[in-house]
Amino acid sequence: MKKKLLDKINNREMKVGVIGLGYVGLPLAVEKAKAGFKTVGFDIQEEKVNLVNNGENYIGDVVGSDLSRLVDEGYLMATSDFSFIKGMDFIAICVPTPLDRHQQPDISFVKDSAAEVARYLTKDTIVVLESTTYPGTTRELVKPILEQGSGLECGKDFYLAFSPERVDPGNLIYKTKNTPKVVGGIGKDATETAAAMYRAVLDGEVLEVSSPDVAEMEKILENTYRNINIALVNELAQLCQEMGINVWEVIDAAKTKPYGFQAFYPGPGLGGHCIPLDPYYLSWKAREFGFHTSMIESSMMINDKMPGYCVERAGKILNRMGKPLKGSKVLVLGVAYKQDIDDYRESPAIRVIEELEKNYAQVDFYDPYIHKYKKDGRENTGLDKIDGETVGAYDLVVITTAHTAVDYKMVQENAKAVFDTKNVMKGIAARGNIEIL
Repeated sequence: MKKKLLDKINNREMKVGVIGLGYVGLPLAVEKAKAGFKTVGFDIQEEKVNLVNNGENYIGDVVGSDLSRLVDEGYLMATSDFSFIKGMDFIAICVPTPLDRHQQPDISFVKDSAAEVARYLTKDTIVVLESTTYPGTTRELVKPILEQGSGLECGKDFYLAFSPERVDPGNLIYKTKNTPKVVGGIGKDATETAAAMYRAVLDGEVLEVSSPDVAEMEKILENTYRNINIALVNELAQLCQEMGINVWEVIDAAKTKPYGFQAFYPGPGLGGHCIPLDPYYLSWKAREFGFHTSMIESSMMINDKMPGYCVERAGKILNRMGKPLKGSKVLVLGVAYKQDIDDYRESPAIRVIEELEKNYAQVDFYDPYIHKYKKDGRENTGLDKIDGETVGAYDLVVITTAHTAVDYKMVQENAKAVFDTKNVMKGIAARGNIEIL
């Protein structure tokens, strides 16, 4: 099986299926197609399927400009008909792994996808899970579903591996194509064959590890590392505020050390699909072994409280102006979870808006990339544009995303007061109306 699959990879005869056409799946499908592999994207959302087949890119810079050409040339298509899986030689599962309302892993999308693959799985196929999840998912969950549903044996009839996604929307340097990849399969042959497929597509290094468990754990480590360090500076920011010290200046000074220090910055909380969620996956799995991840859970608690802390600070700013938070007009600048993108998944800015509204503030938002967002079935619409007159009509402006498209000098010149949680006002001549987190 290994030689047969390697020959298909080398001759560009491998037929590729990618399940889930979001921020991970669509860029991966595009790169597979660009490398000369006939690729089929699978998604249960007909809207996404239709957009792909019409050559329309719906996730911005993560994909690039090749989508339409690849569809026209017949290298890429999308479907919601999972029976097409039976013609695939390589299947990547790239579906969401959110948390449920109890903050526990919701792996229903992975289960459902694995069950669909099992229905149509044929011999001599590679299956790779890319969805971020807890260590043991590939071996303990996906493998039994595939074997029981297909009647095939892992390692003998098909290969199974885990290769964690690494996608950073808005990153101008690292895209799917040039980001290093980690691959861990069930068995050495599975690892080497899956890695060969990624090497045929990507420019970044492909590192082989001893098992899917290692690959799953390293992905959790990547984002838990960031979660903990961001929590450290978020807590330090609160202490510095009490001590009258500028935490941003402290960090800038510390990062002059050429070794042993990496700069992380405070903010209104954590957003995106990985950093706010992955530590919960690890702490949940750790309980199975009677292990309490105290440092990780403390960092999660600190970061989760940042939206509330920011609203508390906003209330104090208004109090100094002789106004209560209740009834005050507040403009929130930015609902995306990071600068210069249109992704608001788990955005702390939305939490800030919700906390302001709970305190009966009159809240509007402006984001140059996001005109409206949906949360809990409710659609929220922002301002189409802002100018000096608009900004001046609010009692307080809260900056929650550091979009470069916003004219912050105009904001500073016209706002009654500004609470800057992202330090974008650094370098702008202040007139006493700016407070920085």
